[in-house]
Amino acid sequence: MLIGEVARRSGVSARMLRHYDSLGLVRPTGRTEAGYREYSSEDIRRIFHIESLRSLGLSLREVGCALDDPGFKPSELVDDLIRQTQERIAGETALLTRLRRIGAAEPAGWEDVLQSVALLQALGSESAGKRQRAALSSVEEVPVPVEALVEAALNETDPNVAGALRWALAQSGDAGLTLLAEGLGSPVAEVRKRAVQSIAELPNGEATALLQDALQNADIVVRRYAALALGARGVATAVPTLIDMIVEETNDADAADALSALASDPTLADQIATRLIDCLSHGTMESSVRRRLTQALADIPGIATSRALADLSHDEDRAVALTATYILTLRNVR
Repeated sequence: MLIGEVARRSGVSARMLRHYDSLGLVRPTGRTEAGYREYSSEDIRRIFHIESLRSLGLSLREVGCALDDPGFKPSELVDDLIRQTQERIAGETALLTRLRRIGAAEPAGWEDVLQSVALLQALGSESAGKRQRAALSSVEEVPVPVEALVEAALNETDPNVAGALRWALAQSGDAGLTLLAEGLGSPVAEVRKRAVQSIAELPNGEATALLQDALQNADIVVRRYAALALGARGVATAVPTLIDMIVEETNDADAADALSALASDPTLADQIATRLIDCLSHGTMESSVRRRLTQALADIPGIATSRALADLSHDEDRAVALTATYILTLRNVR
């Protein structure tokens, strides 16, 4: 079969067939009397094999190795092709994401596009200083799409940069709440923690509702951060978690401060005091736990608290008794 007929049947151009011949990939079995290439059925079969392997992304050199090397291991090449394809897809996906974010910023001209690109690149910089400056400038200069800010905030490890990113998110209102809520369900513990910290800095009612839902989160760290934020917002549902934090000596000073803030509401003060007193009545608690609970009563106003402290000043545990006596003295001075 002459080259023109092979080209028609195989879909491979005559020029490419000549190229295959020059590389030694497919050498026609014969020649006509006029010197034209003449392909056998075996040659044509090899051409189809070459095209099949090229469709997988193999280079012509790799195709030649696959067809001619008896020791060639296709599994290794396929694994390598999978890796290369995954890397290419990741790169294309990253580019698509960047383009969508620039489009979301609705640039008015190329200057805006260039500034957006510069800010997005800075957010992904290895330099913490550059990332922090990008976070701070994202509010004052060309706005960075909230999706980029949320992604950066959920993945940031430097505490100073993380603080700047949370501040930038807070300036954007509630635009990032949906994405932050998704972060609460991340399989990565650090991402969940950063998500709840970011939500805690958003002052609106939707953020408060998310934090209340977070009190039921399976991650205890998320529950604790949510409770601290809700305590500062005057949300009573945070009380049980805050008391647990005091018992477990986890950010207990912050938890006590949050209880104190909640207790500024007279309707909550007695409820908080009652819960603390109930905990103190458990005889199996260690001395250090009872002392922390007693200290937590210090800033809880009300008659119930004063009575409890008076009783505790005669407690069998000397450390608890001394703590209660000292707190009572301070309350009397006030």
